[in-house]
Amino acid sequence: MLEIRKFIVDLFTNPVVLCATFSWLMAQFIKVLTTPKYRKDKSVLQVLFGSGGMPSSHSAAVFSAAIAIGLHEGFDSAIFAIAGVLAMVVIRDATGIRREAGKHAAVLNQITEELNKEKEDEESNFKYTLKVLLGHTPLQVFFGAVLGVAMAFICHYWIFPLMLTDHIPPLI
Repeated sequence: MLEIRKFIVDLFTNPVVLCATFSWLMAQFIKVLTTPKYRKDKSVLQVLFGSGGMPSSHSAAVFSAAIAIGLHEGFDSAIFAIAGVLAMVVIRDATGIRREAGKHAAVLNQITEELNKEKEDEESNFKYTLKVLLGHTPLQVFFGAVLGVAMAFICHYWIFPLMLTDHIPPLI
C-alpha cells in the first residue's frame, strides 16, 4: 500500500507532468475564448474537451513537457532529446496527418449528405457525421508551442518554487 501511495504522490508532484497538464488546461481554456460565438454546433464543454482549434493543446503540452525536462534535467540530456523528438512527431501529426484526415472527413460528410438526399428510404440513410476539426493549422500549432514554452518557464521559475512537496499530508 505504501508503494501505491508513493507512486500516486510522485505522479501528481512530478514537475514535468504538472507542467504539461497546466499547459494543456490553459490551452483548452483559451480555446473556449477563441472559438467563434457563431459556432452554434459546439457547446463550451465540447470546445473545452475537444480537439482542434486555437491554440493547439497538444503542442502546448508536448512543448512544455520538453522544455520542463530541459530545465529540470539539462538541455544536453538524453531525456530532453527524446522529448524534443517526440514533440516534433506530435507537431507533424497535428499539422499533417490529422489535418488531412479532417479534410477527408469533410469531403466524406458532403458525399454522405448528397447520397442521403438522393435516397428516398430514410432507414438506409447514413446517420453518422464524421468529426471534421481534427488537426491544426501551422498558426495554431505555433501558438500552442509558444504557450507551452511560456508555461514551462512559468512553472519552473514561479509555480514550482512555491510548492512544498516535502509536506504532503497522508492520504488515509
